[in-house]
Amino acid sequence: MKIAIIGGGPGGLYFAALMKQLDPAHDITVWERTAPDDTFGFGVVFSDETLGGIENADTTIAQDMARRFARWTDIDIHYRGESHTVGGQGFAAMSRKELLRLLQERCRDLGVTLRFSTLAPDTGRLCASYDLVVGADGVNSSVRAAHAEVFRPSLDRRHSKYMWLGTDRVFEAFQFFVRQTEWGVVQVHGYPYSATGSTFIVEMHEDVWRRAGFDATEGAGFAPGASDEHAVARVRELFADELDGHQVFANNSKWLNFTTVRNERWHHGNLVLIGDAAHTAHFSIGSGTKLAMEDALALAACLHEHPDAEGALTAYETERRPVVESTQRAAQGSLEWFENIGMYVHQEPTQFCFNLLTRSRRITYDNLRTRDPEFADRVDMAFAAAQGLDGVAPAMFQPYRLGALELRNRVIVSPMDMYSAVDGVPGDFHLVHLGSKAMGGAGLVMTEMVCVSPEGRITPGCTGLWNGEQGDSWRRIVSFVHERSTARIGLQLGHSGRKGSTRLMWEGMDDPLAEGNWEVVGPSPLPYGPGSAVPRELTRADLDRIAADFVAAARRGADAGFDLLELHCAHGYLLSSFLSPIANRRTDAYGGPLENRLRFPLEVFDAVREAWPAERPVIVRISATDWVPDGNTEHDAVEIARAFIAHGADAIDVSSGQVTKDERPAFGRSYQTPFADRIRHEVAAATGAAVIAVGAIASYDDVNSLLLAGRADLCAVGRTHLYDPHWTLHAAAEQEYRGTGAAWPVQFGAGGRKPPAARTDAVRPRLSLLRPDPADQAVHLRWTPARAPAPVS
Repeated sequence: MKIAIIGGGPGGLYFAALMKQLDPAHDITVWERTAPDDTFGFGVVFSDETLGGIENADTTIAQDMARRFARWTDIDIHYRGESHTVGGQGFAAMSRKELLRLLQERCRDLGVTLRFSTLAPDTGRLCASYDLVVGADGVNSSVRAAHAEVFRPSLDRRHSKYMWLGTDRVFEAFQFFVRQTEWGVVQVHGYPYSATGSTFIVEMHEDVWRRAGFDATEGAGFAPGASDEHAVARVRELFADELDGHQVFANNSKWLNFTTVRNERWHHGNLVLIGDAAHTAHFSIGSGTKLAMEDALALAACLHEHPDAEGALTAYETERRPVVESTQRAAQGSLEWFENIGMYVHQEPTQFCFNLLTRSRRITYDNLRTRDPEFADRVDMAFAAAQGLDGVAPAMFQPYRLGALELRNRVIVSPMDMYSAVDGVPGDFHLVHLGSKAMGGAGLVMTEMVCVSPEGRITPGCTGLWNGEQGDSWRRIVSFVHERSTARIGLQLGHSGRKGSTRLMWEGMDDPLAEGNWEVVGPSPLPYGPGSAVPRELTRADLDRIAADFVAAARRGADAGFDLLELHCAHGYLLSSFLSPIANRRTDAYGGPLENRLRFPLEVFDAVREAWPAERPVIVRISATDWVPDGNTEHDAVEIARAFIAHGADAIDVSSGQVTKDERPAFGRSYQTPFADRIRHEVAAATGAAVIAVGAIASYDDVNSLLLAGRADLCAVGRTHLYDPHWTLHAAAEQEYRGTGAAWPVQFGAGGRKPPAARTDAVRPRLSLLRPDPADQAVHLRWTPARAPAPVS
């Protein structure tokens, strides 16, 4: 192949070297607009996984890199005058300039043509005369910009300011310096990369940056390669203690806002993007260099495996996109955590450290326990001590008091519509469904959305509480839960609004009924989506009638013995649609600004709270974001939660979306928990109200991690309980927990341990002459100059 590479960074150079190694006949030219010795930044960090791939692909480069690595396993977190060390992580870093020099030498040795200080020809010309053109020209890619109509990039400019610096203080481990200043929180991400230097990244929210006066040089025209010396001098002064008499060095160091780059496509014809040109991930979870070199490896492999370029480029994108998107989800969680770091400065130091370490949701409690058991023990004890609880039990099995209601543990079975009622009456199916979940160990079991009127149903199969027959049937289910389990049972009340009169989920979710349909209503005559019925706009008399329906249903629910009531103000149903500017375009007192959009949901809440027994809690489920432009955001969710708590809500159950078919959720593991986190720290913690996290929480490790980090008080788990009705009890068995937080029904007691299997029941013989010395399996390895290898010429 004849290959043109635009960009002489690590990704472009590594790709060139790999392709030449695979076939020396490839004719490869690299264009780089800067000189070979020009590089910005200081050190780059690699994971063990990436290093394994590099070693497999090119042992020469891998060995040259290994001789220059700074290696360590510790993370030091400095916060409130305390330093906490967590081990067992595993890092390798080296100078970016050294890495580029190695890659340049490798390319020259293999016969790659390198053209430095030279702009690449127009991509159109290159695509016409080369078999393959690779855009490896970084975050400000001219290739991507020139073909934006093809790649369709999305550039998300973030809210914090950061600056790359270096220091001659050689850190022994990864360093997080978190400083509370008079202007707000400022943090440093630092790590060693050689025997003589460390990377020193300063970051703060833009609001803090302005209050601190760092905006004095905003708009200043710096020459290419020049640094913001005013800011560098301020940083030296601000972090004098952390620098401990050492120098700070600049290298094209200016304040930047991190931009998350995404592209709908990474290739077109014989043109392909790799590295930062295709995607970026925030520096707080790793290195753009790591991603770029992984891209290069995958692209080279796919080109070698496929006979034609189009097939190879399609395979490359298919292989890499899920990996990159997973990394970007983790990076998004991490960067947003640092943007909002000011929310957490009230936390006790151990919890703060755990929160920081688990910010991306990739590192969890179990990960940390495996890597550093002593730190995990400290986290457990700090969590228990802060709440006056038993430090032995896992966090999920600690009790919780929700208003006057005592819960044995912090696991909730989420409301899940079953669409299996007849005329709104729950039957044997619901008894078995909810009864099995209650006997499965959860602290609280929630009903599906129980509709307050026939017209308030979503489908003909929805349950209701508008008559006595329904109330009697619910009483039977509630009695079973109370008699046969330690769980409590909650009633979720709602009205379908504009999402009503639709088919059963498995017959066509959200599709209108073909026959037997009823009138749908809403705050405005706006359909839920294409093909949905247009709702009739509610009048004042309608609102009064619906509020009365909620009150009557709440009274029937109280008579049935439910322990808790949840008002459903989420997922685009009636009360949710009043809250959302997407569904509510009214011009009266119930539309317009958020204060008005809250009016009817709060009227219903107040009426229900008055009708519901005072000693039983009332909670509210909300959609924290509509996932569409001009819809509600997490900032609106904070104010919505604040309003309901002010009116007496005992907890906010934080879900998201389902308000419009146009939504574009950012799905992923625990993807909704940041919204719960924000509401807990900005509103609930100061008021005593609880926050419930929900949304793709799939493991007991996720539950424990969320609770220990202080992101929620309780966790609602849905689909996982459909997979395993005894999920909570099985989680206790997996963690070897036996206690009041997870009591097996006496009839099922024999199932309290995992059944033996070939892999678990076998007794293995001793096969080694010497047992490993635990001291050799060091949790804490630190980088010191004494351990550093001699420089390699």
